[in-house]
Amino acid sequence: MERFRLRMDAENPSWELAAIFGRTNQFYFTGTMQDGVLLIPHSGEAVLWVRRSLERALDESFFSDIRPMKSFRDAAAGMGACPGTVHVETETVPIALLERFRKHFPFTETKSLDAQAAKVRAKKSAYELAIMERAGRIHRHVLEDCVPGMLREGMSEAELGGEVFSRLVREGHHGIARFGMFGTEMILGQLGFGESSIYPTGFDGPGGCLGAAPGAPVLASHDRTLKSGDLVFVDCACGVQGYHTDKTVTYMFGKPLPEEAMEAHHRCVEIQDKTASMLRPGITPAEIYATILDDLDPAFLENFMGYGKRRAQFLGHGVGLQVDEVPVIARGFEEPLEEGMVIALEPKKGIRGVGMVGIENTFVVGRGGGRCITGTNTGLVPVY
Repeated sequence: MERFRLRMDAENPSWELAAIFGRTNQFYFTGTMQDGVLLIPHSGEAVLWVRRSLERALDESFFSDIRPMKSFRDAAAGMGACPGTVHVETETVPIALLERFRKHFPFTETKSLDAQAAKVRAKKSAYELAIMERAGRIHRHVLEDCVPGMLREGMSEAELGGEVFSRLVREGHHGIARFGMFGTEMILGQLGFGESSIYPTGFDGPGGCLGAAPGAPVLASHDRTLKSGDLVFVDCACGVQGYHTDKTVTYMFGKPLPEEAMEAHHRCVEIQDKTASMLRPGITPAEIYATILDDLDPAFLENFMGYGKRRAQFLGHGVGLQVDEVPVIARGFEEPLEEGMVIALEPKKGIRGVGMVGIENTFVVGRGGGRCITGTNTGLVPVY
């Protein structure tokens, strides 16, 4: 809370009231996820107003001021005069919810707190890192040790997705992949056999996924089945107590992939390792991105971080309470890295007739470079 107030003071000096409706940010500040609003005045103590469930909020949270409300009218009566401007999560708060809030908090202008909250969440505490390291151990074990034994000829992508998800949950995964991007729905991540892994999606990432149907483009296909010679692509999140890690492992089923694909994959692993070595406090994500891309051969850049015209303009992204956090290893991110930030690096390359090769692991920024918490397997695991 103190770091959030300091950042708001620095970037929005005239701010008076922040209203946090999003469950992720509410949890970050209070330790509970309920139906309500967290009101943070510039001067005075913050109050978590809860419609439901107050009992659960009081049971879970040590937050100093949690109060019940039947509607925003109760919160307004308890908070006093409303300023003319209120800062909210403009990326995700629906207009209808904002208008219901405005009936009792008659502000005239809305401004964003999205960037400030995201940047505060980017630097993890020792407590948060310990949870994420547990997620990383589960992630490593399931994708590196368990998935090879799940692969069998004739199984569908959806079957594999269900088995991976089930095993993750049995090992301790919290059962959701939570994203901040508006409208993003994922059960597990992206999973595919062969060219399914380069099939177009609406998700801003290098990989692809057929999904179950146009109305549910998630998990994986019930129709695409595994055959000898297939690349198997598994890109998924694993979470513990709300905190995620992100990891991609590829497998060669039945026989090796073409030499071109294997060479491209090994180059992606080299890129991951070089990028990880640069994850040190003080360097900017934009500097890392430029350094890595400037070193790549123009021919390799074709279908790098995507396939065809579908190219992701980043090499990695922050991860934590959401899978898609800041900082992003991309152009325009000029704020230096800090020790304790956590970043998933995912250099990948689409190969025609094969699918998406490459790798992804989650790293903690440190003085000696990025420390991997999701394992060291280099991928293209042979399953013959």
